[in-house]
Amino acid sequence: MGHWWYRNIIEPGKLPLLLALLAFVTSFLVTRVITRLIRAGKGPFKNITPGGLHVHHVVPGVVLVIVGGFGAIGSSRHSFGAGLSAVLFGLGAGLVLDEFALILHLDDVYWSEQGRKSVEIVVLTAAVVALVLGGFLPFGVNELTVDERHSRGLVVMNTATNFFLALVALWKGKPRTAVFGTVIPFVALIGAVRLARPDSPYARKFYANRPRARAKAGLRAFHHDRRWARPRRRFENFIGGTPDPDHRSAKPDAHAAPDRPEPDRSERERP
Repeated sequence: MGHWWYRNIIEPGKLPLLLALLAFVTSFLVTRVITRLIRAGKGPFKNITPGGLHVHHVVPGVVLVIVGGFGAIGSSRHSFGAGLSAVLFGLGAGLVLDEFALILHLDDVYWSEQGRKSVEIVVLTAAVVALVLGGFLPFGVNELTVDERHSRGLVVMNTATNFFLALVALWKGKPRTAVFGTVIPFVALIGAVRLARPDSPYARKFYANRPRARAKAGLRAFHHDRRWARPRRRFENFIGGTPDPDHRSAKPDAHAAPDRPEPDRSERERP
């Protein structure tokens, strides 16, 4: 165990990455536990509202990310400062991404259906970092031999190809496949060659005049969602809590039609 730890974590300098990942997951889980207790009205925890202003935990998260990021840049790779900065960065990243949906929508959608995006992005981030920690490198560069890595042309070509395939998968409405495709070879290729999601920009551009392809893409998406939507929702509810079905956004919809003024009595009685 000690030999494995030194060879795979200490020697390649992955200890700060491991510390950041552990701090990131811990920060997210602890934050979700506290927010769920606040939501249920249990425990000593309360929302921070100085002067009536609700301070979301994304604010201290941003501060920790900035401190940890600059600390990591200014520290040696194997120093104590690098490990401490990694922990601060991980803690801050967990707080920030826990409110990713708030940043995306610029509204407090924490307990709404839109708030599920925060759980999805946290799980996706943790999975990708864990893959990198386990030895996968972005864009499949780890598949090259030592001699091939010395050839810059092969490295650039391999990186560009994987990056292009990941962009195509993203264009086809498959963000998870695109992200995982940057660290696992051939995943992005599968997403790039298969049919696009019917609501993706690719489908709107290339399936508009192809009814058979559009119908096939819709059918495949329907079967995929029916198979995986319920397990994914249960997993997200288990981690992040069940969204509030009665949640209403505090910010008015910019695209909603303005309320028409109530006509006065003379107008209502006018023939």
